[in-house]
Amino acid sequence: MQALSPSPNLKSLIRTRPLVPSHRVAPHRLVVQCVYKFDSSNFSSGVGLSRADWQSSCAILASKVVSQQQDTEKSGNADLTAVNGHKTLDLVPIENLPKPLTITDLSPAPMHGSQLRVAYQGVPGAYSEAAAGKAYPNCEAIPCDQFEVAFQAVELWIADRAVLPVENSLGGSIHRNYDLLLRHRLHIVGEVQLPVHHCLLALPGVRKEYLTRVISHPQALAQCEHTLTKLGLNVAREAVDDTAGAAEYVALNNLRDTAAIASARAADLYGLQVLADGIQDDSSNVTRFVMLAREPIIPRTDRPFKTSIVFAHDKGTSVLFKVLSAFAFRNISLTKIESRPHRNRPIRLVDDANVGTAKHFEYMFYVDFEASMAEVRAQNALAEVQEFTSFLRVLGSYPMDMTPWCPSGGD
Repeated sequence: MQALSPSPNLKSLIRTRPLVPSHRVAPHRLVVQCVYKFDSSNFSSGVGLSRADWQSSCAILASKVVSQQQDTEKSGNADLTAVNGHKTLDLVPIENLPKPLTITDLSPAPMHGSQLRVAYQGVPGAYSEAAAGKAYPNCEAIPCDQFEVAFQAVELWIADRAVLPVENSLGGSIHRNYDLLLRHRLHIVGEVQLPVHHCLLALPGVRKEYLTRVISHPQALAQCEHTLTKLGLNVAREAVDDTAGAAEYVALNNLRDTAAIASARAADLYGLQVLADGIQDDSSNVTRFVMLAREPIIPRTDRPFKTSIVFAHDKGTSVLFKVLSAFAFRNISLTKIESRPHRNRPIRLVDDANVGTAKHFEYMFYVDFEASMAEVRAQNALAEVQEFTSFLRVLGSYPMDMTPWCPSGGD
């Protein structure tokens, strides 16, 4: 069988065929499929194509356009003309086809927090709402009744971000949120530190002498314990879910024997009066919040960054020393280390033929360190940590809150 090559006549046809001007067609995406079938016997016998066959082939090729709606006539493509006498098919403009949903359809990409939907735990007037406003000015704050609901709001695209407390300078860590950080797959994209300014709130006209109980969040009650005693209040302390919720409860139920510990903003929202201002025992009362998102941010080196990780190990406390040494050798400062029970494996049993079975509690360790994952030293430190751990996860690498320190002296 001889090699396939265009005949001299065919080459001449290709060179000398004049360009036929045609109407301009709007830029539609066309799917073209050749349905012309040549006769291989012509090539094998050495017989070339005639000029009429070639023109017919080109016409068929140009006119056989594959469309998903070949049987539907479209009036909007009347500007398409016939090619060599063959009528072209009506095409569906690409802009008229349904487009797939994208991330921007489900959640717009706001600029500078102007349209961000930020979930927080509590009701309007909570400190978490104030933290959300500090982290994302002009955002749409979405209250959630539980911490886990705030996580789920972001995962289900109901909210774009979540702002949740993780530690307080007086009360310590909020363990529930550390557990939820591990359970969910959200990423820490920032932090914000909020000075806490507690007020004693009651209904208008109520005096401190009339009070028989004070309600608030457990940490708020603990942070104001000494001040309540100094005020001479012989009242019962009762814990509720959040500070602003306590103020709302007093107002809705018209409780004239009950006061709430909450913010001054909660007093304005729920029509309460401030019996005592700044009742926290320590003016250096600050709560640290983290900002959570579905996607991580790109770490940078042009500003101070912090990175949060969680890891577990299988070989006792000596491994913890090696892990911490990986940071110390590279001059990376740790700002926090927190241990939480390993829920999937809370106890490790070690059998010894001489002394019996030893029971060790297993922990997950949360560590914050001052370095960006864009730095080589941080990358090398985590590479070394991974050698000693059975589990390692980066919760986020994010800018540090570098706002000037201002003790809680008012909102």
